[in-house]
Amino acid sequence: MTTDRIRVLIVEDEAPARKALRELLAEDDEVIVVGESWGARAVDAIRDAHPDVVFLDVRMPGMSGLDVLKQLGPEESPVVVFVTAHEEHAVEAFEVRALDYLLKPFTDQRFRASLERAKEKVRTEGRGGVSVETLDLLRRRRAGGEPGGVEYTSPDRIVLRDGGSTIVLPPAKVTWVEASGPYVVVHAEGREYLVRTSLTSLERRLAPRGFARVHRSAVVNLDHVREVQTISHGDAVAVLRDGARIKVSRSRREAFEERIRTLYD
Repeated sequence: MTTDRIRVLIVEDEAPARKALRELLAEDDEVIVVGESWGARAVDAIRDAHPDVVFLDVRMPGMSGLDVLKQLGPEESPVVVFVTAHEEHAVEAFEVRALDYLLKPFTDQRFRASLERAKEKVRTEGRGGVSVETLDLLRRRRAGGEPGGVEYTSPDRIVLRDGGSTIVLPPAKVTWVEASGPYVVVHAEGREYLVRTSLTSLERRLAPRGFARVHRSAVVNLDHVREVQTISHGDAVAVLRDGARIKVSRSRREAFEERIRTLYD
């Protein structure tokens, strides 16, 4: 277990972003910033500084963050937190449990949570979180592979990653799904599963199985809808059989109610 201060390197090509990361890291007495770098020079910076953790921008001129990692051997690889303004890269990062990401603009709370995860990984597992298999997976995702934190779906089951666990659920057991910042919360059988994917990605997989988007932040299982209640100004709520009340936006209400009617035609 590491007892010294955790060494952090910032790899980011934008000066304001480097400054923001540096100021946030300065608030934590358990870490020390050992340098800043960007682009192609980041490889040498990592080798010279031997950081435990790197906050790594994905899209940089000259050499991307993924290209930086490909230059490093397994023994040289620190714990990596991707920093990106592009959500598709965030989804790629979430495909690999060894990695985390910060989607710009991120909140101080989101940063601290990410830093805590990185610190815990260093304390319990040490450096070296990025493997050849990890990089290969990320390259396949960038080449057009299907993104998302959902490992597999079929007509009778959906396999999710929830932290370090693999969850197997029949889609019929899922009552609704909501976006929660960069995560998705899957509600099923009275429990909540925090999944590393986007709501749009999960909706694509669930729509053929009787799910519908009712709000920009929510998808519901039509089989679990008990009634649709009008509240005000054309808005409505979908009341589920377990008592959950999900807002239905005006723009989606007509299509949503039509989907429900088709279930009984």
